Amino acid sequence: MKEPNHLFNEINNKTKLNPFDIFQIADSLKGANFQDEQTVRSLVQQLSQLVQIPIEKEKEDEIVNAIVNNHVPNDLSSLMDMFKSNG
Repeated sequence: MKEPNHLFNEINNKTKLNPFDIFQIADSLKGANFQDEQTVRSLVQQLSQLVQIPIEKEKEDEIVNAIVNNHVPNDLSSLMDMFKSNG
């Protein structure tokens, strides 16, 4: 098992998120209704800004629809790939 600091360093290297950002995201997920399109869209936009990966409207729609319809990747890496694969 990796040490928490090592894990945070890996996440930071890949996404430029610091531990504060990660905890802020995690806190915003508590009690979030992932069936509500507006809630999910807001979260996707926040994540896009935090990781500094702009996404096109079509890609945002694809991500929102996947989450709302429970077709979400099971791991963070796959979810990040969804953000990166614009177009």
